[in-house]
Amino acid sequence: MKNSLVSCCARLGAAALLAIAAVAQAADSVPRPRVGLVLGGGGARGAAHIGVLEVLQRLSVPVDCVAGTSMGALVAGAWAAGISPAQMRRDMAKANWRDMFYDNPELSELSYRNRAQSRRFLPGSETGFNEGELQYPPGVVLGQKIKLFFNTLVHANLGEREMQDLALPVSIIATDIGTGERIVFRDGSLTSAMRASMSVPGLLAPVVYQERKLVDGGLVDNVPIREVRERCGAEVVIAVNVGSPLLKPEDVGSLLSVSAQMVNILTEQNVAQSLALLRPGDIYIKPDLDGISAADFERHGEAADLGRAAAEGVADRLKLLSVSAQQYAQWWRGIGAKQAREPRVDEIEIVGLERVSPEAVTRHIEQKEGAPLDTAELEGDLLRVFGDGWYESVDYTLLSTRDRNILRITPVEKGWGPDYLRLGLNLQVADQGAVFNLRLGYQKTWLNRLGGELLLLGQIGSTTGAGVEFYQPLDMAQTFFVEPVLGYNRTLVPVYQDDQKYAEYRWKTASGAIAAGVNVGRMGQARLGWLERKVWASAETGIPAFPTGSVTYGGPFFSADFDQFNQLYFPSKGWAARLGYFSSSEQDYGRLDVRAEGAYPIGRYVLATEVAYAGSPEGQLPSIDAARFGGFLNMSAFAQDQLIGDNAYYAQVRVERILGVLPIGLRGDIRAGIALETLKRGVPYTETRLTGWLNSTTLYLGGETPLGPLYLGYGYSTSGTWNVYFFLGTP
Repeated sequence: MKNSLVSCCARLGAAALLAIAAVAQAADSVPRPRVGLVLGGGGARGAAHIGVLEVLQRLSVPVDCVAGTSMGALVAGAWAAGISPAQMRRDMAKANWRDMFYDNPELSELSYRNRAQSRRFLPGSETGFNEGELQYPPGVVLGQKIKLFFNTLVHANLGEREMQDLALPVSIIATDIGTGERIVFRDGSLTSAMRASMSVPGLLAPVVYQERKLVDGGLVDNVPIREVRERCGAEVVIAVNVGSPLLKPEDVGSLLSVSAQMVNILTEQNVAQSLALLRPGDIYIKPDLDGISAADFERHGEAADLGRAAAEGVADRLKLLSVSAQQYAQWWRGIGAKQAREPRVDEIEIVGLERVSPEAVTRHIEQKEGAPLDTAELEGDLLRVFGDGWYESVDYTLLSTRDRNILRITPVEKGWGPDYLRLGLNLQVADQGAVFNLRLGYQKTWLNRLGGELLLLGQIGSTTGAGVEFYQPLDMAQTFFVEPVLGYNRTLVPVYQDDQKYAEYRWKTASGAIAAGVNVGRMGQARLGWLERKVWASAETGIPAFPTGSVTYGGPFFSADFDQFNQLYFPSKGWAARLGYFSSSEQDYGRLDVRAEGAYPIGRYVLATEVAYAGSPEGQLPSIDAARFGGFLNMSAFAQDQLIGDNAYYAQVRVERILGVLPIGLRGDIRAGIALETLKRGVPYTETRLTGWLNSTTLYLGGETPLGPLYLGYGYSTSGTWNVYFFLGTP
């Protein structure tokens, strides 16, 4: 009886197992609906998509196709290229998003010539001037670093990622800015499509593709639901909307905010049309990103967490689309990026140049043929190429043909070059007077295969003048050069005594020089040459104190200028050193100039130092070539050129507190600082009663603007002098 009962139970258990297996088999036989994932645009808010992907991964929800716009295109493209959500988080965390929206490398990585032009002219003032027509750069940001970041993100360093070759069908949306047409990328370069879709009009330059100029796809289809229906016949759509809400009426006032609101209105209109296509079975996810703007790229981690929370809120519905862990792993194995070693580079070629010689590019390339590709080093090399200032982009592609890897470097010369107009502005308003100068330059580049340049200069204001410079490299690598220079200027020089301006002189100077020089890597430049001058001096007002009349003199000169600061106007680290010497036998004097500067970051503070000497190791400096001090951060308590003399020793220490950073697209920050300065003149020509070591203490607030650095400051000296300053423009 007992054995019969056991046998009966065994038969019942077997039947139950068979029934369960039958149910499971029946469930597996039910076809899974085709799923399309839509990742909308929203700038930095689009990092929320990463959190959504993490939930899809946790729930084992595969998709059949994905479409993205703008930042959604970045995430969609990376995911389709096999980059996991975890890896995306890591890459986003490593990226310097603020620096990415500034095309040039650090100042120390720029060519010396481009660095020197940046000192004289506002970098953002460059305007093409060709055949009598003005031509403007296509955007505030050309996207050089952004494109290189995309290459690294999707592992294009292992070979160009073509959209049609990806295991997961991906569509990327852009807008033809000329026609307003919606452009859908389904094939071609993945990184180029991602870059086109993210080209915010006015900020990022458009991408030229098949004679079209493409910008942010959010203008026409920010949440491309229709695309996944068409691409893979999606029966269920998972749509993620991270768009920015409209600004409140009281927040719309400036031209920038009006432009942003116009874009938001256009975007919201097409989003409403897309959302109307959702069906009852679709899943709509809108993360709560309140407080995170489209420009808050540094809050990517927070945005990703909010995206994950929003997806977890609809996890019950997402589970209905799940497959087994084994099935999901198999699906992802077909998509995931394969680990591979950096390939060997068998050949390097430079293509696409018309004016610039290939040697001007290869001089920056450290990658060797026959060696493994070093992607990080290559990206640094390409940024230095870009830093020469002749290109709107410098990209690369790794091509594999017949077991050979060809590294193809593709610099694109500026479409608004090769001739440029440049503008410089200097305004210094102080309690004891004002200085104003407006500078205009016309530059012609690549006049010959060695890279000859002609620069015509004109300036009006406190100093008025004109000049012409011809820069001629002597070799393809532009290591050696010659440079003849002609110039003429008129300036008023004040004469102070007892803190009162009692005379004013007008000096007119005509000069000519020719120099031979050498570029010392990227550190700087050294020159040796001959200088001739003729100066006319006349007393305009007040009591004569300096000699008048004309004098002609000349002699040899030497100069060396090295600059390793990280930024032009507000460096936070680096150093600079300058040395100059001129000797005149007619006037029986030699002038030596020495200056050394340094900047050191300490948390949110910057410690900056400077020491300088200007004087005469032989003879005595004439008044027309004397050392001049006074003006903002040049003994700020004193008026411009109030302290003139020979054998001047100067030192400065500044401590600056970084209060904030400038908006996306501008490099620099806002600082409050204090400067302690001291000066001693061996032979004073003005303020002759102020002997020994003089001092000046300055409190100031400064920041970078499109017109150059802006300062507000107050300088005071225990000698009884003081000044209040407003300073704007190039020094």
